[in-house]
Amino acid sequence: MELIVAVDKNWAIGKNNELLVRISNDMKHFRRLTEGNVIVMGRKTLESFPGGRPLPNRANIVLSRQKMLDAKGATVVSSLDELREEIRKYEREKIYVVGGESIYRLLLPYCEKAWVTRLDYAYEADAWMPNLDETEGWSLEDPGEEQTYFDVIYYFSLYRNEHPKQL
Repeated sequence: MELIVAVDKNWAIGKNNELLVRISNDMKHFRRLTEGNVIVMGRKTLESFPGGRPLPNRANIVLSRQKMLDAKGATVVSSLDELREEIRKYEREKIYVVGGESIYRLLLPYCEKAWVTRLDYAYEADAWMPNLDETEGWSLEDPGEEQTYFDVIYYFSLYRNEHPKQL
């Protein structure tokens, strides 16, 4: 299982259930990695997608405590055990955790890689990802090359978990 996220200098990921900034190359990067694969998210992340609908060309799995959640086109699971059963249907390297904050925190120990778009700016935020530079067992494998989007400098970085747990 892998993770994909965009973070600012403080590892912030969003505000008011929205991304901090929309960068077209980051959206293309996300699409390139996740299309044809499986994405795992929380309810709020699903609600942040266009029309609150699952993303096309992917198997969408929503982990939510709301058992009656109506997520047409997505599979809804309400526990880690149910998620474990659902993802057994897929190859581990084709599963991407896509947010939000509580889902990242819950599933981080089970991820082998993290594809992190690092934004060289500190935004006002209300949701954060654990700082992988300070998380035991995680190391920066590829810092990525500097890229710019208007005045925002960013990097497509790859982190690796030295000892991922099995889900």
